[in-house]
Amino acid sequence: MSVNHLRLLRPLLCQSLLRHVRSPLVATYGLPEPLLHPNNTFCPTAPKRLYATKKAKAKAKGQTAKVNINSTLVEDIIVLDEVKGDMAAVLTALKEDFTRNLSIRTSPGALDHIVVTTQDGKFPLNQLGQVSMKSPQLIMVNMSSFPEATAAATRALRESSMNLNPEVDGTIIKVPVPKVTREHRENLVKLAKQFTNKAKDSLRKVRSNAVTQVKKTKEGHSEDTVRLVEKQIQQMAENIAVDIDKQLAAKTKELLG
Repeated sequence: MSVNHLRLLRPLLCQSLLRHVRSPLVATYGLPEPLLHPNNTFCPTAPKRLYATKKAKAKAKGQTAKVNINSTLVEDIIVLDEVKGDMAAVLTALKEDFTRNLSIRTSPGALDHIVVTTQDGKFPLNQLGQVSMKSPQLIMVNMSSFPEATAAATRALRESSMNLNPEVDGTIIKVPVPKVTREHRENLVKLAKQFTNKAKDSLRKVRSNAVTQVKKTKEGHSEDTVRLVEKQIQQMAENIAVDIDKQLAAKTKELLG
């Protein structure tokens, strides 16, 4: 048989062999079988490797592993429930500050939070005088039960964050209700941010004290255990910080309307 005949039969022989023997790459990765051409040499296609997209990487990077330690197992290091309670108290105090100092609704109870400093100590205004609503534009404080505290009560009202300008008529303190202007609302928002920053400072102090306690009582425990406890404390603080920001956002929306 001539060489030319062999060259013509070569593609047919290759196709016949491929029907019986499949490429391992085709079998393993499910790749399409290659097409042969008399002038082409068969080169199997390499399998593709799938890489994570930038979006998927960013999402994975933003997610931190959550820690949930059984508090009873680390009580000899620190009482996590007490730390959690101290952090929750910071959030509660912030809510109370918002309620007492940042209300734009006028009622006799709006003055309940005002504390009057006298020679005998500090007392809530509503314990020294009878607060009543004379009209939607005027609040009256009757100081006849403790007339000697009238001046101190007037000063406390004037120095409050409610933009009040009280007037004294004997033992009666007249408190005109200020008109809620846009400027007043914006000032209250600024005050809300100040309360929020104060709360975050208190939260950081609670976290720092807790971590310091852990470092002092870590003897007899593995480094991994101590590290997990510290991470748990950090996670608790971050959760409260998120709640603090939510409180500020809600109060800002309420004040600005």
